[in-house]
Formats: sequence, structure tokens, C-alpha cells
Amino acid sequence: MRVQPYLFFEGRCEEAIAFYREALGAQVVALMRYGEGPQPSMCAGAQAHHVMHASVRIGDVELLMSDGQCSGQPAVFQGFSLTLNVAGTSQAERTVAALSDGGTLTVPLMATFFSPAFGVVQDRFGLPWMVVAEQPAAA
Repeated sequence: MRVQPYLFFEGRCEEAIAFYREALGAQVVALMRYGEGPQPSMCAGAQAHHVMHASVRIGDVELLMSDGQCSGQPAVFQGFSLTLNVAGTSQAERTVAALSDGGTLTVPLMATFFSPAFGVVQDRFGLPWMVVAEQPAAA
């Protein structure tokens, strides 16, 4: 069994994919537009170019994404956060800077008991991210 997040961007999925490619090095595994599906009229607000389904790999995880109902009114994601575990403080700094471009830095990077650099960002799509730098290996 595997749990896999499915994120709906309400008409901004293509923009989100481009952003995550740039900010996180995301790779598109699969992408299907409404116009390519078996029922192009499946989503009332969708146009043929909207993303019906995409699978995007970030690190070892595939996130599923869609334009959903294409309402143009993306809701703020609530009740969860995606967590990025990164190799060290400098990577945490780069990641937080990239994700906060057009978004909101909720918790600035800080040293904690579990990480030398931990921060929380809500990106430009309203998606919350926790960035956690791994602890250096003990000598």
C-alpha cells in the first residue's frame, strides 16, 4: 500500500509544474490534458489545454496533480504540509528561497533540536511546505 498526494490547482496546474521544475528540480512523469482524454467534456470549466492528470516526481516521491474543476479559484491547501528533507543548511536556504518566491515564509529557517535548519513556506499556490535539513553525521 502507498499513500500518494493528489493536488488540485484549479486552472494553474501547468504553472505549478513549471514552478516546481524550477524550484525543486521536479520531473514530469506523465501529463494528460482534458482535450486528450476519452471524454473531453468531462470537466465543465476545463478547456482542452487544461491538465486533467499529471504525475510529477520530486526526489523519490511522485505527486499527482490536476487542474481539477478549473474554477480559477484555487483554495488554500489546509490541514497538511508537504515535507522536504534536504542534505544540509545551504540546500535548505536555497529551497526555502525558491519556494517562497511569490509565496509566504511562515517560519524562517532556524536551528531546532531535530534539524540545523528548519523552515515553513506557503508557496504561491497556497501549498504548505516544511523544509528540514538533515542533521550532520556524527563523527
